[in-house]
Amino acid sequence: MKLLNEKSKMGSGSFHIRELDIKTNIPKGLQRNDLNLPELSEVETVRHYTNLSRSNFGVDNGFYPLGSCTMKYNPRINEVVAKLPEFNIHPLSKNHKGALQIIYELEKYLCEITGMHAFSTQPAAGAHGELTGTMIMKAYLRKRGEERTTVIIPDSAHGTNPSSVSLCGFRPVQVKSSTSGGIDLDDLRQKMNTSVAGIMITNPNTLGIFDDNILEITKIVHACGGLCYLDGANMNPMLGIVKPADFGIDIMHLNLHKTFSTPHGGGGPGAGPVGVIKELEMFLPNPRVNEKLEFVQTEESIGRIHSFYGNFGILLRAYSYIRAIGPVGLRKVAENAVLNANYMKEKLKKHYHLRYDRICQHEFVIDDSLMPNNVTTNDIAKRIIDFDFHPPTIYFPLIIQGAMMIEPTETETKENLDAFIETMIRIVDEAKNEPQKLKKAPFNTPIGRLDLVRAARKSQLTWCSPET
Repeated sequence: MKLLNEKSKMGSGSFHIRELDIKTNIPKGLQRNDLNLPELSEVETVRHYTNLSRSNFGVDNGFYPLGSCTMKYNPRINEVVAKLPEFNIHPLSKNHKGALQIIYELEKYLCEITGMHAFSTQPAAGAHGELTGTMIMKAYLRKRGEERTTVIIPDSAHGTNPSSVSLCGFRPVQVKSSTSGGIDLDDLRQKMNTSVAGIMITNPNTLGIFDDNILEITKIVHACGGLCYLDGANMNPMLGIVKPADFGIDIMHLNLHKTFSTPHGGGGPGAGPVGVIKELEMFLPNPRVNEKLEFVQTEESIGRIHSFYGNFGILLRAYSYIRAIGPVGLRKVAENAVLNANYMKEKLKKHYHLRYDRICQHEFVIDDSLMPNNVTTNDIAKRIIDFDFHPPTIYFPLIIQGAMMIEPTETETKENLDAFIETMIRIVDEAKNEPQKLKKAPFNTPIGRLDLVRAARKSQLTWCSPET
């Protein structure tokens, strides 16, 4: 598809900017006389963007099985609620009691769901929640008069985990996975000591496995005086079934834009509320909303980490989602997510290598190690596009070479799951009999197979006129 600049034709513009009689302090050398905007008629401009939108793929178009991301369909009623004019208020407005009530009640719901004592809705995303939680961990240790230096992080962790602890001045220490896909207890015990501030874990982890030893893991960390942080990105399969506080979690964040209804992707927006046990409540970000719907502050707080309330529109969607489906609905979300993932796993493990052949939670990981004719995970992902599916997350987690992490979510029908399974099986057959087809895929896209190395190293992100 041509760019607007390439479609431009002198004299065909539908809009003209007249010369304005205004004074400016901008130096003459920095002023532009010609903006060099493309000239197109209104109808051509509309058609351009309409056709461009048709090239985009989202959960409204089809199956979007990105593992570790929970790209599920989200009820449109939550979008309607988020657009209500009553909530379209400026954060400094005095008429914000309704917004504060939403925040206060949402925090209580999240406490009930997770078992945490208190929440702050300020963090703007999952990684921001991790950073906030690590700051709370550090503030708590300083109040105890301790300057611990390291944080334990599993080798299957999200990449933001070591980044977050490093930003707070801690050194990440990796603990390896066991043969069953959980944390290796012996390795954990060996690395635990009084210099460890805590552990940052994801459970279920990025392999889609609920760690059978989670109670022992948190016990080992607590015995050395450390705190247990949960990356709550994978909360979807635990809703209404298990509360993280019950297996020893002290601090956690939730990705509202994954588990609790927000169209997610494209860089945001997001919300990553942080919850803590009672002993850590005083360290939550200032200000907080109390039962009188007033802002309150604590001296021990780590301070403000986001302007105003956080990303309020995302909070509103999550509130609507929780109120709409209730406790029974939340549990069904988890049960169906686990059912769909295990159904798909059992069907595909006959055709793809599954390193950890055990009951999974909301997602599972297969790889390309059994593929013939040097067909790779990248080839498989490109070919999937030709069948109108979005590829799963590939090459993550890093501990599995050629990984494909698949999360069907609870919102997909059995028919959709079967269609994706049939496609994956067909691709295996093509790998055996027509490997070059996979090597050249995709075929049904505006642009075919890209040179990924060149695209990464020599990106062209601006348009230049052929005349220049």
